[in-house]
Amino acid sequence: MPRSVRIHDFGGPEVLTIEEIAMPLPGPGEVRLRVRAIGLNRTEVTFRTGRSAVRPRLPSQIGFEAAGTIEALGPGVEGFAIDDRIAVIPAYGAGEYGFYGEVSLAPARSLVAVPPATTWEEAAATWTAFATAWAGLADIARLSAGQFVLISAASSGVGLAAIQMARALGAVPIALTRTSSKANELYARGAAHVIATGERDLVAEVKRITDGKGVNVVFDSVAGPDFAQRVEATAPGGLVIVYGALGGAEARLPVMPLLSRNLTLRGFGLPAITRDDAKLEALKAVIVPGLASGAFKPAIAKVFRFDDIVAAHRYLESSEKMGKVVVTV
Repeated sequence: MPRSVRIHDFGGPEVLTIEEIAMPLPGPGEVRLRVRAIGLNRTEVTFRTGRSAVRPRLPSQIGFEAAGTIEALGPGVEGFAIDDRIAVIPAYGAGEYGFYGEVSLAPARSLVAVPPATTWEEAAATWTAFATAWAGLADIARLSAGQFVLISAASSGVGLAAIQMARALGAVPIALTRTSSKANELYARGAAHVIATGERDLVAEVKRITDGKGVNVVFDSVAGPDFAQRVEATAPGGLVIVYGALGGAEARLPVMPLLSRNLTLRGFGLPAITRDDAKLEALKAVIVPGLASGAFKPAIAKVFRFDDIVAAHRYLESSEKMGKVVVTV
């Protein structure tokens, strides 16, 4: 029997338990994936702790992103075959599929081919990060050449993907990090400017970099008590995009800058974008050639074994990492 991770209670990494499960059978429009690598995301931390918008019924499967080979096809699946190397693009809710396991079902519409030269670890580290960056910066913000974009949690998998996406769009990425210890690495990965928010005044630094104008777009996964500073750093007519709440679900919103500068505040979750077939194809049309050309490259912080899933989650929640945490199966 294959093994899979389940949660029976909400809480810390220790609630992740590896259990044997019955071999799942793919339904219409689904495949069964023999998982080779799993990409970990902060979405699963929110899910695991019971802080997600929709609390799952326990016990629950968990897992949002993976890569592997197809070992069974459900009715109506076309364009794929047994043994195809594929990765999954998150086009479903956080609890709909359980990619933390040796096998998992996956919707065929979310699959994308993995080139032979791409490792399983790279394939599992790609799609949540770059799809989120594309959705926020290209699809929603329509970021264009010469515009400034402020990227919070810039050393995360999505943050590093957003730096690359901004560069591909001709924009100027300003990376935010808590201390200057990661600055050199962020510059090496494409940041035009780096601001250590624990050491510098964010608003003053943004004004210096942008000649007093402010940034056109804020791409924020943190929210929390310092959210007001990122709003203050936004140029008149600018856009503040929130796609996460690493700093906590509560955020102080400065209303007067929002009104006086005619700012737009927009939140989004990736599945809301990728459930749209046209947008799913549009993001593939950007990311697939970007990966092939080398313009886009996933950043992997550390690789763990499946049996060490608890340790992997502890590392995921640490501030040490630069890029994605990956688990091999």
